[in-house]
Amino acid sequence: MPQAIWTRIPFRAFSLVLALVGGLATLCLSASVGPAFAQGAPKGKFGDWDMRCETPAGASREQCAIIQSVAADDKPNVSLVVIVLKTSDGKSRLLRVIAPLGVLLPAGLGLKIDDTDVGRAGFVRCLPSGCVAEVVMEDKLIEQMSAGQSATFIIFNTPEEGIGIPLALAGFKDGFAKLP
Repeated sequence: MPQAIWTRIPFRAFSLVLALVGGLATLCLSASVGPAFAQGAPKGKFGDWDMRCETPAGASREQCAIIQSVAADDKPNVSLVVIVLKTSDGKSRLLRVIAPLGVLLPAGLGLKIDDTDVGRAGFVRCLPSGCVAEVVMEDKLIEQMSAGQSATFIIFNTPEEGIGIPLALAGFKDGFAKLP
């Protein structure tokens, strides 16, 4: 059985970043909609990752994340938004993945890096834009993503049917290092 890749985020840390990451997710999902997207232009490009920044309501400074939107090779209508950020207090690094509505929630979200099974993470909530899975990134996961060539996130429609969605890791190491 794969090990769990996600740990629970302490409530205080979760509540502090929920608004930010939710805003970034909306920002990212809006970006894929079309030219009407005017806010949150990328602050940098690191391989396949875009850095986007915004100042959340009530925050004193800008918060940045590296972001990648990807679709399944064989099902282009099935896509994910992958967001990586450091919390404003600098104490946590978060990976948040927004999957499409309709995924099988109890199965969670699987992750493989270069064909090595990293584990599964549970979904924490569903929003109108999709269902959210998140993890506090430990050093081991950051190292795997930094050294890896590709990752595959796996969502499930049924307990037997998983959909693998590839994610290029080119630029992850440099983009993560540049996060404030």
